[in-house]
Amino acid sequence: MLTRDDIRLPCPHQTENHQQWRASLRKFVSTHVTPFVEQWEEACELPPDLWAKACDVGLLQLGYPEQYGGILQDTDLYHMTIAAEELSACGAGGVYATLLVHGIALPPIVHYGCDQLKNEVIAPVLAGRRHISLAITEPGGGSDVARLSTTAQSRGDHYVVNGSKTFITGGMRADWFTTAVRTGGEGVGGLSLLLINADAEGVSRTALDKKQGWWCSDTATLYFDNVKVPKHQLIGEENGGFLPIVHNFNNERLALSASALEAARVCFEDAWAWANDRNTFGKPLIKHQVIGHKFAEMLRQINATQGYLDSCLWAITQGQCQPSDMALLKVQATQTMEFCAREALQILGGAGFLRGCRAERIYREVRVNAIGGGSEEIMRDLAWRQLMARSGN
Repeated sequence: MLTRDDIRLPCPHQTENHQQWRASLRKFVSTHVTPFVEQWEEACELPPDLWAKACDVGLLQLGYPEQYGGILQDTDLYHMTIAAEELSACGAGGVYATLLVHGIALPPIVHYGCDQLKNEVIAPVLAGRRHISLAITEPGGGSDVARLSTTAQSRGDHYVVNGSKTFITGGMRADWFTTAVRTGGEGVGGLSLLLINADAEGVSRTALDKKQGWWCSDTATLYFDNVKVPKHQLIGEENGGFLPIVHNFNNERLALSASALEAARVCFEDAWAWANDRNTFGKPLIKHQVIGHKFAEMLRQINATQGYLDSCLWAITQGQCQPSDMALLKVQATQTMEFCAREALQILGGAGFLRGCRAERIYREVRVNAIGGGSEEIMRDLAWRQLMARSGN
């Protein structure tokens, strides 16, 4: 019986250390996640103690400086993509999205925050005691960061923030929000990043719980009504927020790509098992050529996506990766996920129509992956514009 490991292409850049990390995470997922994921999906939330368990296995701390309780030595991007893959194997993308949402909310503080912010925020988040979310998207702007309208007006030793954010992953649980605000004029040159305390006066939030997918991931709309934010909670320079935002987007897209690719492998794995057990017209479903061709095409797209992902990972380590490739990798990965989810459910037939199987959950999550972190249309446009710039046009 073929499994997702059997169809995973060998990566020449992964070592025994990476395989040990995968084995450790797989045990964590099989023990603490997979047996309960359907229950969490129906409850539309993750249990609070999951963060402590993730901390015990080193998942929350991966890639962060040791001085704040992180695990940085002898780790690289391959460890991070393995984490995305193994958490995605449960078939509920909301687990990865919320459990590791600090992976997109914390890096701006690590790289651009002042010492006071770093000392206050990083350690408790990595220990699983506190939570932080990224607040970029607005009701009227979507993926268009340049049009952000939430304002932060300077008032002596603090800013006064007004506006709203939506589709904020982990937003109901968060203690802090890494928030994009407009401190200057129009366009990207007027953007800044602020750390906003969730319990600050004037901050409110409502849950978005009528979602197509990611049921177990809490999603929120945030409202800021004359919220006072101390000046030391500025992340980086005033009107210099676009650079850390873009830096963050590349990491987010890399993680989303690895997660979507593993979801495609899960769809292949579950459909393969069903096709071998299911008998139709006197023989196993897998023996029908039309079904066999579906698996061949799924594997072709999975392998092509893995090749692109591995190439981008290597290029990043060499300082040679183009942002256009990061954008197009996400498109490639989410479209591969969409194709494999569709084909898996077609093979599963009625069994895939019923809630409770991994492929059915993944099918419901196709759109959030194709839109979140930058929609496919925005990604293509970004790649096209960068290609034009590189060619001198």
